Amino acid sequence: MSPLARLLVAQIDADGPMTLAEYMTVCLMHPEHGYYATRDPFGAAGDFTTAPEISQIFGEMLGLCLAQTWLDQGAPAPFALAELGPGRGTLMADMLRATRAVPGFHEAARIHLVETSRTLRALQAETLAGHAPDWHESVETLPDLPLFLAANEFFDALPIRQAERSGETWRERMVTRQGERLIPALSAPTLLPMLAHRLEDTREGEVVEFCPAGTRIAASLGAKIAAQGGAALIVDYGDWRSLGDTFQALRAHAPTDPYDAPGEADLTAHVDFEALARAAFPARHSRLTAQGVFLERLGITQRAQALAAKLSGDALSAHVAAHRRLTHPEEMGTLFKVLALHPEGAAPPPGLQG
Repeated sequence: MSPLARLLVAQIDADGPMTLAEYMTVCLMHPEHGYYATRDPFGAAGDFTTAPEISQIFGEMLGLCLAQTWLDQGAPAPFALAELGPGRGTLMADMLRATRAVPGFHEAARIHLVETSRTLRALQAETLAGHAPDWHESVETLPDLPLFLAANEFFDALPIRQAERSGETWRERMVTRQGERLIPALSAPTLLPMLAHRLEDTREGEVVEFCPAGTRIAASLGAKIAAQGGAALIVDYGDWRSLGDTFQALRAHAPTDPYDAPGEADLTAHVDFEALARAAFPARHSRLTAQGVFLERLGITQRAQALAAKLSGDALSAHVAAHRRLTHPEEMGTLFKVLALHPEGAAPPPGLQG
């Protein structure tokens, strides 16, 4: 049994079964044994690869989208250019490189990163050397400035809770132990007021996921954007409304049992974009758009073709494969979605209009 598994078993023995959100929080963020707190999980040597690590053109498209939105809102200065869960800093670096020629954008931008992992902060500082970013533990401490923000594969890693429909009540999915093994279990039937509206569209035994941390963050972003201006681009896998069990674990680029070896695998779930949009009011939201459609509207194919003209051999093959992976419906193009938050009266960011 791993050290973190022993700690979880002891906690369950002392306090009883824990919610799935409590389990995910410990597995991902425990200061000594948590997944994100102890390693660089990205790339071929890690457990998963995100879009910015696949190709530079992903970050370039997002950067130019935010820059055009900044221009459309009157080029406010100064403003906060921010990212939630910046990984190695690759996405922010690509956004900054792509926007160098936008008049006044870099001069007005103040770089802010929301990151709790000391390991990843060190990598971000190296990647963004010369840009003097400020780090934050939470979105609540972002400055009171117009906020232009990217959140790529951030919300899927936030702790979720799951509930199974039981008549007019719900049985929450918990984590308990069986001997030395951690296993899922169900609570007694209970009322969950935050899911009252889901009694209208669910049937007996169906599972709904909800993410209190995600809606809290969306509410904070929405309040800031409604008051100060700006926009948030949220890119993640999921759909408009949660239905079904999407809790999953990934280790060495392969699915694994999420209750086996806690702290050694990435734990995620699909994002409920409707819940984020509702929580962000009074900020407005765009139509939920497939990532492939969004990137094509921004001109990713033209940019890919321009880069391809300078490549050959294996480098060209890798470049073509990366473009396909980001945009094709059978790859990331449909599974991943984009939702933007923006102030009332302002147009949605480019690529998300209509």
